[in-house]
Order: sequence, then C-alpha cells, then structure tokens
Amino acid sequence: MQRKLYVGVFALLTAALTAWGDIKPPKPGFNLFSRDQDIQLGREAAAQVQRQMQVVHNPELENYIKTIGQRLARSQYAGNYPYTFQVVNDPNINAFSLPGGPTFVNTGLIAAADNEAQLAGVLAHEISHVALRHATNQASKQNLIALPAMIAGSMAGGSMLGSLAQLGIGLGANSVLLKFSRSAESQADYNGALIMGDAGYNPIEMARFFEKLEAKGGNGSQFFSDHPNPGNRVRAVTEEVQQMPRQNYGFQTGEFERAKDIVLHMPAAKQLRGTYQDQHTQGGGPQVPDIRPSRRFRQYSTEAYSISYPENWQPFGDQNSPAVTIAPRAALFQDQQGGVQIGYGVMASYYLPQDDRIDLRRDTEALVQQLAQGNSGARVQNQQQTNVQGQQALVTTMTSRSVYQGETEVDTIVTVPRPEGLFYLVFIAPNSEWRDVEPMFQEMLRTVRFRGQ
Repeated sequence: MQRKLYVGVFALLTAALTAWGDIKPPKPGFNLFSRDQDIQLGREAAAQVQRQMQVVHNPELENYIKTIGQRLARSQYAGNYPYTFQVVNDPNINAFSLPGGPTFVNTGLIAAADNEAQLAGVLAHEISHVALRHATNQASKQNLIALPAMIAGSMAGGSMLGSLAQLGIGLGANSVLLKFSRSAESQADYNGALIMGDAGYNPIEMARFFEKLEAKGGNGSQFFSDHPNPGNRVRAVTEEVQQMPRQNYGFQTGEFERAKDIVLHMPAAKQLRGTYQDQHTQGGGPQVPDIRPSRRFRQYSTEAYSISYPENWQPFGDQNSPAVTIAPRAALFQDQQGGVQIGYGVMASYYLPQDDRIDLRRDTEALVQQLAQGNSGARVQNQQQTNVQGQQALVTTMTSRSVYQGETEVDTIVTVPRPEGLFYLVFIAPNSEWRDVEPMFQEMLRTVRFRGQ
C-alpha cells in the first residue's frame, strides 16, 4: 500500500503577519467522526500496515525518527493526538500518516533527504494531515448514509476499519483515507511550515526537498504522479517565512548522517505477506428482538443537537461527533460481508451537499437514493412536509426488505436544512413492530433541539 505524497503550492492564507499571534493556521473541516474515533480508526489501520509492510526494528533508527517526530508533535499547530512514528523498509520515496497520529516514513525518503530539516519537513506535512483531520474529513464528504451504522457497529465491538472497507473506504490505492485533495495538500504544506518553525527547523527546507524530488524525476516523480505540482513553492514559502517573527532556525539532533548510513546499509525488504480481513461476521436469519422501547426517556446531546431516547435503548456514538445510532444492542449485527446492519432503531447525522447551498428537496432526494442503494427492494411510499423545532422539514417514508426473517422494513427519514448541512433522522423498524413504535419515534422527533436556536 502506498500513497503518493503530493505537496502543492504553499498557500499564503494570511497577509501581513507580524507576530505568531497573528497567524491563522488552517482549521479542520466538516467531519462526522469525533477525535476519539479518528484515534480508533488510526490504531486499527496502523495494525494493518504493520502486518502488510516491513516495519524496521532498528533501535537507533526508531529512536531517531521518534525524536524528530515528537519534537514536531509538541508544536501548537500539531493538535493533541497520540502520534507514533515508524520507519518502513521500502526504497520508494514516500511517507504517510493515518487518522489519529500513526505516521510512517519509507527508508527511501530518508536516503533521499539532504539534511534533517528536509526529513522533518515531510514529517511536519504528515502531522498536519492528522491535525487537520483530512482523512476522516474526506470520508465524511463521501455522503455515505451508512456511516452512523458503521460507527455503531464499531462501538458494539466490531472493527471500524473493517466496516469502512465494506463501504469502499479502505487503505488500498486511491483510498480517501490516504489520498488528499489539492486544497488539503496546500493546507498541510502551510501548517507543516508553521510546525517546523515552532520546532526550530527552517521551513524552506521542506520546499527545497520537494523541489528536488520534482527535478530528480524517476523515483522522485512518484510523489507527483497524481497531483502535478503547480510550482513556485520555494518562493511561496520564502514569503511566508519572511512574514513570521524573526528567529534562528537550524536545530539538529546531530544523528542524521548516522541514520542515513543505517538506511543505506539495510538489507532489501522481504516479500510482504498477509491481508486484512474482518473476522467479525454473523450468520443471517435473525429474529426481531423483543425489546420494545420504554416510555421513559433519557437525553443524548452532541455539540450540534440533542434528542431524547427510550431508556432501555443504547446510543452508539461519540458526543463530539454528530453521527449516532440509538438502538437495542440486539438490533445491531454484521452481515456475512462484514457490513453493519441496523434492524430496529434510529440513526442521526448530517448529509453534506455537493455545493455550499442546501436545497431541502434536492438534497433529501440524494440522501434517499443513497439509503435505497443499500436496501434490497427499497421503494418510496410517500413524502410530506413537517417542521422540526419550527423549521421546515420533510418526512419521507420508504419500505424495503428487513434484515429480520420474513419481514418488511419501514424507514422514515426526516430531513432538516441546517448551517452544518442537511440534518437527518432515520427511524427504522420491521413492519410488524411499526404501529407500536411509531408514537415513540414521533415523541423522539419532538424532542430534537438544535444548538444556537
């Protein structure tokens, strides 16, 4: 598995900066994952990388990379994540980071660097992808309605990475977790320069290294095969550095030449073995759980909204994330393909439209189409207007084949336009239970309260 590291132009996001306090670094964008979910996903993904790639176990080299990485990670621009740093025995010039902090550097990159600051520049760039949450931001923007169920399954003991893989989001070539947009790369360049400056490394060395790779061609050109470099990188970074407060760069551990010598004399990488497979599967044919909702409610709150739910059901979510599934634990299971299925309960989250303008009917239609794609025999039965906390909303009812034997499923999707995106609730129940649970779903809907309104 390789991600071709593209480093775009160092975007000047601020003008006339005269002090560190004036600098406005990039901020993380839209995200359905919480910080803790980033960390969980990254740990699972790192375990897969360690099975599939030859991680170097040389104490000198390991300590060297950790020393540089941990110094960079202490920067105010690095975010508060449990970063780890490892070397992979691979001659390709490459590096990559995973959500929540795991960062890997190929031996080929260490061999190609001219000095420690250039190596630190690549690490700072990768740390920035973590701090700015680019991987899960891109996964969130896939507009996958299955994400709340996936998160619920992982909290119930399943694999978050395995569930994402069932949605087509894995660690293979062109994965959205490892391949970023042009704007994300520019943000990582800029934020990486700030991290380098904090750590005492000259930010211009990051630009010089990538300029060197582009001029080198061949192995170095792998960095830019997917995202051509628009150029002017050194000039852009030079201007940025001039706008930062004057300080003396030039920090070094003094171990760069020794680390490079270790890499140059390292045996060739062995053939890699092993592939990731999610083993958390369960046979089909479940029966409807005998867990009807209690009439007594509890409240679940996120940073964006709150909702009440039956006290004998369980929320599967992180209150720092807008995505949650509320259901009996017995109503969550994994099918034979490893995907998470919800047979009885409620999902809540946000759908991000393709442009900045939210259109209730257009975006509801797109959302319903996504839901229908994941449900066999899905049919829309009716759609009507309603309001949620005084806001215009739509209620769409559809039927499909239930995960329970011999049952038809009823899904009621409530959509509300919000500044963050299209808020939605999906009420799910087998048809045989619908008449009994519909009043409870209506009561839950009445309890929805949006923050700042």
